[in-house]
Amino acid sequence: MKIASNLNPVQRSIQEHLVRWKWEHIGHACGTYRDTPYDSILAAHDSDTLAHIYPPIRELVMAHQKQFKFKFHKHFNHMASSQAANMNLFLPILQSPFSADIFRAVKPDFNRIATEFLHNGWQIEYCDGFGKEGVLGDKNAKAGTDADIAIAYYNHDDELCLWLVEHKLTEAEFTTCGGAKSNGRTAIHDCANSFAEIMGNKDKCYYHSGARYNYWKITENNHGLFSGHTLFPNCPFKHGMNQLWRNMLLAVGVEQDDSQPYTYASFSVVHHPENYFLDRSMNDFRKLTNDSDRFNSFTSNLLVDAALKTEDRDLATWATWYRNLYKI
Repeated sequence: MKIASNLNPVQRSIQEHLVRWKWEHIGHACGTYRDTPYDSILAAHDSDTLAHIYPPIRELVMAHQKQFKFKFHKHFNHMASSQAANMNLFLPILQSPFSADIFRAVKPDFNRIATEFLHNGWQIEYCDGFGKEGVLGDKNAKAGTDADIAIAYYNHDDELCLWLVEHKLTEAEFTTCGGAKSNGRTAIHDCANSFAEIMGNKDKCYYHSGARYNYWKITENNHGLFSGHTLFPNCPFKHGMNQLWRNMLLAVGVEQDDSQPYTYASFSVVHHPENYFLDRSMNDFRKLTNDSDRFNSFTSNLLVDAALKTEDRDLATWATWYRNLYKI
């Protein structure tokens, strides 16, 4: 079995399982990375036909991509693709009449999907609009902050809400700060500065004075959300909290944009139940945001378990397929 060599024990266990599933359900044909064949990568034909996507949602994925022009990730053809896993988890639930009951298992304020917004209430690789920089000012052809999936819903007070979700499968960490590694950095861009020091002079962050993104402007407008910043002597967003911060800013930025219809927005992370490597960054983010109810995390098996409780035949078929694929 040919898989990457630099894997932690959880990654290796899950990827070995995924390869065995691929051999049984798809075939032994390999894809390549940098001219090297790997059993964990789908052959081009299998990737193009979405062989690792739950069969009943394949046409839906392609129709959604045609409408919203989202990009398939560079490693979408990998069996451990989080983008594929995200589709396989959420789209079968979203097509079910029991979706609200299932989502309430992890999102208690969820009353019903707002089907008149987004694509029948949801969108893959969500950013706040097409052909523009967005509220964060960071969207371009090559980069930008997206939520893996956005779901529009009404809460129990009948308020329109937006739920952004980041899906992680075997990743050991969230995306770290690109500004800290940029070749455009100058002497003023010093990540050793604290949150308060950067708030006092936002030009100290390359994201602000170099890239001209709106991250620190939105952070300043929501200063109270990050009240735990004194626990971190240096910029808290250089490492794994960077992606969590940007997704949170996307949520509050959209909520506070007068052109958007949402009363309240929040952000969650869903991950494989065996993947504990993300815990440190998520726990630090909870400290930073003082356990704000705008952020939570949960494991994918909670949604699967909630789906099974409905005793719906279609959901039971999907749950069996999903559990077998992802070793849950």
